[in-house]
Amino acid sequence: MDVDWRLHIAYNAALQLATAALAACGYRATRESHHYRVIQSLAHTLGADNDLVQELDQFRRKRNLGAYERAELVSDAEAEEMYALALRLREMFLAWLQEEHPELLKTD
Repeated sequence: MDVDWRLHIAYNAALQLATAALAACGYRATRESHHYRVIQSLAHTLGADNDLVQELDQFRRKRNLGAYERAELVSDAEAEEMYALALRLREMFLAWLQEEHPELLKTD
């Protein structure tokens, strides 16, 4: 798979987790600067530290450059970093959801 797409897929996974956390709290981001606002909300929803928020925001900028201006800007290492960040965010989200909104978890 193309390295740009690997980064995009991992970024989108992280963005969806952030969006789900915002929705679980009863909010949604406006359309204007949507990705930026969703990422920034992580400090208020999941209690993410500034380093995580800034790292994801840097990937947002990298993704925008690759998607809208120039392709092949992403290295294998960056795609792996974004994947690791998405996995870390997933773990945070699941722990937070269990603690703050267990009613939203399916229990079959």
